[in-house]
Amino acid sequence: MIQVYGIKNCNTVKKALDWLEKKQIAYTFHDYKKEPATLKQLETWQKIVSWDALVNKKGTTWKKLTPGEQAKVNDAQTANEVLLKNNSMIKRPLIEYSEGIILGFDEQEYQSKLQ
Repeated sequence: MIQVYGIKNCNTVKKALDWLEKKQIAYTFHDYKKEPATLKQLETWQKIVSWDALVNKKGTTWKKLTPGEQAKVNDAQTANEVLLKNNSMIKRPLIEYSEGIILGFDEQEYQSKLQ
């Protein structure tokens, strides 16, 4: 079963969910607003993708941090501290599937890995 993590009102998440539904691929959605990510999840994901890949540095939540706060996010521990306080800063969507993790929405990547 595919697990999709994100925020319902995120446009990228909406594109991913629409794509999955059009392809009739079953998934479970985990809304960070209702089910925040845990330290255990972050650590598990970081065994597959780097901590740096999990941090969405293009989003508004990252941009709200001061340059000093941003500079402190320089390893897994500090990234996890910031991500646990700001789940919306986790790259979205994050998709767990049988062979790994996909971050973001790329139709070609979805096509090759999820079908």
